[in-house]
Amino acid sequence: MVLYLAEHLNVPLRERNALLLASGYAPVYSQRALDDDDSDMRYVREAIERLLASHNPYPAFVIDRQWNVVARNVSTAALLKDVAPELLVPPVNALRLALHPSGLAPRIVNLAEWSAYLLQRLDHQMLVTGDAGLAKLADEARSYPGIAEPSQETANPVDRVFVPLHLMNGFRELRFLNMVATFGTALDVTAAELVIEAFYPADPATAQALEGPSE
Repeated sequence: MVLYLAEHLNVPLRERNALLLASGYAPVYSQRALDDDDSDMRYVREAIERLLASHNPYPAFVIDRQWNVVARNVSTAALLKDVAPELLVPPVNALRLALHPSGLAPRIVNLAEWSAYLLQRLDHQMLVTGDAGLAKLADEARSYPGIAEPSQETANPVDRVFVPLHLMNGFRELRFLNMVATFGTALDVTAAELVIEAFYPADPATAQALEGPSE
């Protein structure tokens, strides 16, 4: 009954294990390391590696439940070249990387809009999981200068298809569309909590800047 209710309420796997423990049952969902070669986790890792490689020359990250970067492709290097070295010391946190004043924040043209979007995602995640670590991360992010609350976002959605990320790269402004993906049938806590954050060019100038001159 616990699993039946959790399934229909779309409770995350980690919280399902906690519910089982609280009900006097053993957890049923494994939590393997991503580098576990003795299980099918190797196929998860291989899928990530293929996806990241095939997404070049566009940037893509894979983050875990705590927004820590567990993998990224080589095309992310161009975006991170001006980030303070201390923010790139593992474990690298994607939210901190984006919104910290020594991270990407000074180069994000629409910082208020983008930070409101990220905080909205984080707030939803906290609501679903009740994770104290995420609450601490949210408090930290909200202490940064220039950060806007989701309720403060005043962007007019009329005639807009998505919220772009406007990022300065030197003297050039890049415009990105982001896509968020997860493993749809994951039965392991680690695999289920991985999020693939892929960025695509949102105008011809950005595509040209990332792809280089045509032959």
